[in-house]
Amino acid sequence: MKRLLPSTSARLALIVMGFFLAAFVLVGAVVYVAVSTLLLQDTRELVKSDAVTLLDIYHEGGRARLLGELRDRIHDPDGDPDAVYALADAQGGSLLGQLPEGREPGRRGQWLEFDELAPEPGQPLRVLAYVQTLRTGEVLLTGQRLQGQDQLLQVMQQAALLTLLIAAAVGGLVGWLISRWVGHRLRNLDATATQIGGGEMGLRVPLDHSGDAFDQVAQRFNAMLDRIEELLSGVRHATDHIAHDLRTPLTRLRNRLEDLRQHQTDPGAQHTLDKALAETDQLLQSFGALLRLARIEARPLEGDAPLQDLRELAGDAVELYAPIAAERGIRISTQLQAVTVRGDRDQLFQLLVNLLDNALKYAPTGSEVALSLEAQPDGACLQLADAGPGIPEHERVRVFDRFQRLEAHRGSPGVGLGLSLVRAIVAHHGGRIELQDNAPGLRVRVLLPFP
Repeated sequence: MKRLLPSTSARLALIVMGFFLAAFVLVGAVVYVAVSTLLLQDTRELVKSDAVTLLDIYHEGGRARLLGELRDRIHDPDGDPDAVYALADAQGGSLLGQLPEGREPGRRGQWLEFDELAPEPGQPLRVLAYVQTLRTGEVLLTGQRLQGQDQLLQVMQQAALLTLLIAAAVGGLVGWLISRWVGHRLRNLDATATQIGGGEMGLRVPLDHSGDAFDQVAQRFNAMLDRIEELLSGVRHATDHIAHDLRTPLTRLRNRLEDLRQHQTDPGAQHTLDKALAETDQLLQSFGALLRLARIEARPLEGDAPLQDLRELAGDAVELYAPIAAERGIRISTQLQAVTVRGDRDQLFQLLVNLLDNALKYAPTGSEVALSLEAQPDGACLQLADAGPGIPEHERVRVFDRFQRLEAHRGSPGVGLGLSLVRAIVAHHGGRIELQDNAPGLRVRVLLPFP
């Protein structure tokens, strides 16, 4: 989830910035096309009006009057510098100015757009012209250079590019602010879910009472947690009461069986009573484990829990099981660094005892059980490796469930609560546990956070 949040925020920021840029590009393109179209339309109207005026002069004063008017306009220093005029005879010979090559106008006139070489090296000048044929067959061109329009459009492009950069920066900033806000709301959910997963069932997602979608999700999440806590509390109380109520009569039953065993002389009856005592002890062990599980899950670890020396606890657990290991012909090797964590001493010792008991139970005679403890960047790492049959990868999640035992382990003592208790203790302390292949055997890796 922690990796997901930055990724989600980054994607959200990029999406917002992308929308900003897309909207700006779309609006800019529409404005550019609209301005370009309006400028071209205005130029057409100007050229057409100029062409009509020249045609009227021709009709009123004839060819000589038209030539004089064209010469005056071309050589007038105060005239329009962007105006273009040309006159050619019926055979295409130039009389005044220069017609573009390959342009044969129709009788009713023709619009042309061509490039004119600039007086100075550079880009050619675009010209929009209207060409019409006179009564004598001569061709008159009236045009307008688009230099001013092109410069304006170029300035618009430069301004659009600058504005695009500003829009990208603004879009990125807005996207970052939105992603920060969304990320903050998501982190509240993530932090609450993480702490609840660690056993703090009383926590709830904080609300800002804005009534937005995040607030509604948080309310539903909190309502779900209330219901889950209510159900779990009922199950735990029921389990606790059942285990407690049954353990007392079972203890009395065991005492009576033990008393009968002591006064029984018949070997067959003694054997039967021994089996009954063993089964009763197993039931009492199961109820005891269930009670410990209920108590661990019912109370979250307090933030000011005392510091515990894991190396000392591991040494005590090894010392406790050393005689059992020697009796079974198994050697326990240790590599223990000084590591301190915050937690419950009895629970941490129970964790070590359960792991050692499982390892010695399944390790073959003459093998070695290796216990290591070291400080890693993300916490205290406890590892226990044996050379036993191991656990198949597809079964490594299921073995943590209560009363779950592998088919290969059915004949060995136990009720299937050892690893459930270990997982509960690890989760209670905010850590995690992994089962890995030791080739051969099983490697249990427990990671507990530093204080």
